[in-house]
Amino acid sequence: MRVWATIRIMNENTSTIRAADHLVNLLITQKVSHVYGVPGESYLPILDAMHDRADDIEFITCRQEGGAAMAADAHARLTGRPGVCLVTRGPGATNASAGVHIAYQDSTPLILFIGQVARGMIEREAFQEMDYRRMFGPMAKWVAQIDDASRLQEYVSRAFRVALSGRPGPVVLALPEDMLYDEYIKPPAARFIEPPTIMPSEASMQALHDLTSEAKNPLVIVGGNGWNRTGLKAFEAWVEKNQLPVAASFRCQRLLSNDHPNYIGHFSVGRTAYLDEAVHATDVIVSVGARLGEITTGGYALFATPVPTQKLIHIYPSGEELGRVYEPHLAIVSDVNSFSVAAAAHKPGHAIRNITSLRSAYEDNNAVDSAPNDVIAGVFSHMADVLPADAIICNGAGNYAGWLHRFYRYRHPDSQLAPTSGSMGYGLPAAIAAAVVRPQQEVFAVAGDGCFLMNSQELATAMHHDLRLTVIIINNARYGTIRAHQEREYPHRVSGTELTNPSFTQYGEAFGATTAKVQTLAEFEAALADARQGRGIQLIEVEQDRHWLAPGKPLSDLGG
Repeated sequence: MRVWATIRIMNENTSTIRAADHLVNLLITQKVSHVYGVPGESYLPILDAMHDRADDIEFITCRQEGGAAMAADAHARLTGRPGVCLVTRGPGATNASAGVHIAYQDSTPLILFIGQVARGMIEREAFQEMDYRRMFGPMAKWVAQIDDASRLQEYVSRAFRVALSGRPGPVVLALPEDMLYDEYIKPPAARFIEPPTIMPSEASMQALHDLTSEAKNPLVIVGGNGWNRTGLKAFEAWVEKNQLPVAASFRCQRLLSNDHPNYIGHFSVGRTAYLDEAVHATDVIVSVGARLGEITTGGYALFATPVPTQKLIHIYPSGEELGRVYEPHLAIVSDVNSFSVAAAAHKPGHAIRNITSLRSAYEDNNAVDSAPNDVIAGVFSHMADVLPADAIICNGAGNYAGWLHRFYRYRHPDSQLAPTSGSMGYGLPAAIAAAVVRPQQEVFAVAGDGCFLMNSQELATAMHHDLRLTVIIINNARYGTIRAHQEREYPHRVSGTELTNPSFTQYGEAFGATTAKVQTLAEFEAALADARQGRGIQLIEVEQDRHWLAPGKPLSDLGG
């Protein structure tokens, strides 16, 4: 049937195109410069089509689909455009689900293309066949399968719109293997898809202005993805003019320079006393772009549910998220950039506020001497002192991140790539995407020993594509976060959390990395200086004193 259709179309002297070529053209139209994935026989025509468009789009060959999807997620955060990942069916799709879940919880625009079994084999449990709608339904904004090649442009255009609209997120499209070979009449050129602009109403902005002007102790919480430079500049101008203190939601410190006098810290896994006090003392909370999820709200305990005692003004691009947990006093459906521009345009209120005490509390809490004799605190404080503001710091999950997020100062919108979903193994794939997208900037993957080995094979990807990045491994030979919980719940009963690691320096050298192993802060400072002058992959292993489980908290405090 496919051959007959092709002959019929060609006999009519009509321009035709192969589905795989059309897909690649559509991606290029959407300014997709890189596709991350692991090759599979289920989508060979796409790889073939990319061969002829190598100057326009590059396939980044990864070593495991989870790492590929995480890299695509990081790519999206840096570019503001949907990251694209291409994997094969069955095992490839299940591996990639780790990155899809991150994109869903972190509201990152991502499109995952999955090579599917041929259309004539569907529903027979053919080799590696899966029902992708059932599998990805709970973790994607839209899941579909393109059975009719002539509708490819319709599906792909919709995928980009869905990924970028409202609360951004992942879209999954399954591509039957035989469909990719089909040829059909070439449709009109596709249009470049911009994220929709959602403007706040003037009435809403006036209400917000009145509430913040009258507030005695207002507090702004900033978070989420989808920000651009215009929006961030306007946001900064708004909080400056109105003397508003700003705390970042979980892992969103990049949105306002941590050196800015209005920045007072961030909500993280461990509760911070001075921030808790600030929340309890405030009369108006303005949440801009943050979902107010579990970590930011301390397990939904920091604010009263369902109606906070403070007046809550919640700004978010998706109306479905407003009131999900907390009933806002004022709900504003708007994208964060449009809101910030509108807010900055209002004349400042007349209230005189002193946020110096909150800023001082932040500085005291994040000073190295707040965690005495703790080398890891010094490591990240030193990095903040010597690295340029636009250095990109990538990390996954683990107790080591508590030190990173407390003692490193983020000063640039692109300086932080970290999953709010708390997924291990994210740091190295994210660093690969950062090195691909921003080769002129310094890129660092920070990981614990357990976190690193989740996706350490992606060192081969960095080597293969000749990328420049530095990996910093904090080695405490255990799953630190779980050990901390274990010591709290079952003191002295260690089970399953101890690790036996390889030599990370020898491991890195096998991938062509220049390596160093350090124990003291002075040794780290020297190793970092050398790494910053090097090319290719640099790897520094930092041996952590096992006495520490969290910043300023020795193991003995938790019963161990």
